[in-house]
Amino acid sequence: MSERIADWADGRLGIHGLGRKYLRKVFPDHWSFLLGEVCLYTFIILILTGVYLTLFFHPSMNEVQYQGSYIPLNGVRMSEAYSSTLDISFDVRGGLLIRQIHHWAALIFVAAMFVHMMRHFFTGSFRKPRELNWLFGWLLLFLALFEGLMGYSLPDDLLSGAGMRLVEGMTLAVPIVGTYLAFFLFGGEFPGNDIVARFYSLHVLLLPGIMAALVVTHLILVFYHKHTQFPGPGKTERNVVGQPFFPVYVAKAGGFFFLVFGVVAVIAAIASINPVWVYGPYRPDQVSTGAQPDWYLGFAEGLVRVMPGWEISFGGHTLVLGVLIPLVAFPLWLILIGAYPFIEAWITGDRREHHLLDRPRNRPVRTGLGVAWLTGFLVALGAGGNDLLATHFHLSVNAITWAARIALVAGPVLAYTVTKRVCLGLQRRDRDKVLHGRESGLIKRLPHGEYVEVHEPLPQGELYRLTQHEEPAALEALPDTDEHGVRRRVRAVQRLRVALSQWMYGEGSRIPKARPREVEGGERESVRH
Repeated sequence: MSERIADWADGRLGIHGLGRKYLRKVFPDHWSFLLGEVCLYTFIILILTGVYLTLFFHPSMNEVQYQGSYIPLNGVRMSEAYSSTLDISFDVRGGLLIRQIHHWAALIFVAAMFVHMMRHFFTGSFRKPRELNWLFGWLLLFLALFEGLMGYSLPDDLLSGAGMRLVEGMTLAVPIVGTYLAFFLFGGEFPGNDIVARFYSLHVLLLPGIMAALVVTHLILVFYHKHTQFPGPGKTERNVVGQPFFPVYVAKAGGFFFLVFGVVAVIAAIASINPVWVYGPYRPDQVSTGAQPDWYLGFAEGLVRVMPGWEISFGGHTLVLGVLIPLVAFPLWLILIGAYPFIEAWITGDRREHHLLDRPRNRPVRTGLGVAWLTGFLVALGAGGNDLLATHFHLSVNAITWAARIALVAGPVLAYTVTKRVCLGLQRRDRDKVLHGRESGLIKRLPHGEYVEVHEPLPQGELYRLTQHEEPAALEALPDTDEHGVRRRVRAVQRLRVALSQWMYGEGSRIPKARPREVEGGERESVRH
């Protein structure tokens, strides 16, 4: 019967040919590849728990009088959205656990995407032919930030209302059309009567649909382009060393899904998050101290807190620079990392396909830029909690704010410089290891009385791993005159490209790797010692 069913399906869907081609596709085995799986599995958990929560949530801001199981709020007037959230938490069987799983999965989902993208960035897997897949992943992260914002705004509690007040302030800061945008978004004066219903539609329909389509496209491209792999013996740009997708990878992936689901469920069961009954319903005339957004939006909060309260009048309009500049800086900071693959390709002029990953130490400038970007992000994230830092450590909130302002400018520069020097130092250590072998810990006395440490030659596989990487050459500046002695007209863009190439791959940005002749000489010296 199974064979007949398979033949019937194959005759109508052609699944036999597809299965034979893709089920035996080889995937490399490395722990960092699990980060992408964590993203996928937490997204699935979000979909499953989100469907369950929609059965009981009422996305309405109509006022009702609460009469439920949570006695301290009995008789309090609140929106239907907040009342249904309390019912889910206290009256729906398993509702509180599902709410907590959903919220924790959202936090882990964004964190996993963030770390996953950083792994791709530092190893250079965004290069041709994966630029589009990088953009799809970046767009997923960008949409996830807004999906999370809308998600924790739905309960209409006091904490989420404070977040909505920040959204309103940023919308009003948009020059000329800010007032109209705020009225359109909230359906009138803040907080209006429509924002929860509108965010609900976006949160459960539009954004999840777009994200699901991006996830599917992302996975299709992963299958279409063979998987990247870390360099090593037997691994080239034309092959993939690993295990077949079926049955090995499928079995591992299935087990890992349940492991991720179990870990998220355990965290949700023992660690309370977003206890909306403690905050109470939202009222525009109230705000709680220590109000903080979820971690992935703390960056935007921090930019607002460190920005001075500047205002200027221009063309009869007041520009609130204290909010407008962070509003512009937040997406620009994300766009920097999204556009980087195309910027690097333009600088290097490299149009080849790359399937072997880089060791971050072998690309000091790229690694330094990535660490500088992360440093700016983390400084702004910390600044978003300047009030909590002040109260917990008994410090001046003004001193913390000024320290964050200085660190936001100087921190990325310092982080880039230190990271680049560390990468160059690691390259020197690799070169010495290749030339002189591995330190054995054995001390030998030479006939003339000198004590030296005995070095052991590296295995061939280790030698290959440390010397297989390419050394891109920096672009050379064109001479001022051509072969006929006529002065060239070099465009400013070309000069900029050469200067950036020299900065990225010039002599001060790399340590030459050991050549075969040098390796042979080093081995003879190691044996002699």
